[in-house]
Amino acid sequence: MKSETKNQKKNLPAAGFQDMESPIYSMAGKKVGSIKLPESVFSVARNDSLMHQVVTSMQDNARRPVAHTKMRGDVRGGGKKPWQQKGTGRARHGSIRSPIWRGGGVTHGPRNDKIYARAIPRKMRAKALFMALSRKVKDGEIAFVESFGITEPNTASAKKTLNALSGAGFAKLASKKRNAALIAISEPNDALKKSFRNIGSVSCTDVRNLNPVDVLRATYLLIENPEAAIKIVEHRASTKPVKAGYATPARPKKSSAKAGTKSEQK
Repeated sequence: MKSETKNQKKNLPAAGFQDMESPIYSMAGKKVGSIKLPESVFSVARNDSLMHQVVTSMQDNARRPVAHTKMRGDVRGGGKKPWQQKGTGRARHGSIRSPIWRGGGVTHGPRNDKIYARAIPRKMRAKALFMALSRKVKDGEIAFVESFGITEPNTASAKKTLNALSGAGFAKLASKKRNAALIAISEPNDALKKSFRNIGSVSCTDVRNLNPVDVLRATYLLIENPEAAIKIVEHRASTKPVKAGYATPARPKKSSAKAGTKSEQK
């Protein structure tokens, strides 16, 4: 019975979200409607262990090691034995580039050829993203914007929109200097990206590229065209990505000529 109750608790939706509806804002910061949010994406129970695994793995995959030390085989010189093995009264040594010598190699130092990458299962990555989105919705840190209305690069209009949304309940949008918001767009829009590119506290990305690291790093998440964006996010959990140009190699068949020669030899 205890195991059953534990399993039931794990499958419960996140607390604090009952109606599963969120307002949609215009670029002027006014409410223009509402959208119903799917529980499978925005009401996922918290799992700190899974989130930690996914976030640390993504950070390791993005890591590019720079520090590099030389081992005793990489240091120039030291090919000759300093002195004979016996008879000098001194300790025996085979190379002046030994790690215990000054100017010698480094033991267990950092190497730039070390691989830190770790594979992340697709379902774990999707669930971690859904947990991050659920947390943002619960804390009131997601703003669904109908449209930013930017057709040409214009930083002034982008700042005006951020100031309008900050007055609608997202106060840190205009005041925070770093990682204030992450803007997710469902369709490519170079003009919008160029408009927000000059604002250091805001970054833009496509909805299909959303990941838990970027979502948790930013204070607010602004989603443009929420209906299309939610469909894209839901689709990530149910669809298995196919590698382009991948084909299963066919096994070579045994040639009949070799078989004939064997029978003839017998």
